[in-house]
Amino acid sequence: MRCPYCQHPESDVIDTRKLHNGETIRRRRKCEACGRRFTTYERVETVSITVVKKNGEREPYDREKLMRGVRTACYRRPVPAQALESLANDIEAELMALDEPEIPSSLIGDMVMRRLRNIDDVAYIRFASVYRSFADIGKLREAVDELLEQGR
Repeated sequence: MRCPYCQHPESDVIDTRKLHNGETIRRRRKCEACGRRFTTYERVETVSITVVKKNGEREPYDREKLMRGVRTACYRRPVPAQALESLANDIEAELMALDEPEIPSSLIGDMVMRRLRNIDDVAYIRFASVYRSFADIGKLREAVDELLEQGR
């Protein structure tokens, strides 16, 4: 692994740890030339998935974009970071299981909403308000009423 500080091509692995139930490996490394330490992460490369947006545009699946949307919905909510990572991992596993090269963005949005509903009601409503593009307060009220009815 190339050192990010001096660009030397060789480094020694000092420590290896599994993260996220073994889905990610974190390695602490030490450069053989300059002696500085740095961290690398290894994940299985996901199959290339193309997301088909509502307007017909196509773009590559981007985990970070998914995480930004979920983090925004969960902003200042008591949702652990591990729950968000698990949500993203579950969605990616489900997408890969579909074995389709193109996935509609609406399917991904539905997957996120289904999981957010089980994690935090407020985060669910926040995400739904953007995802479903509520045009007025009545639509928002319907979503909240639906959530309350299911909670009973």
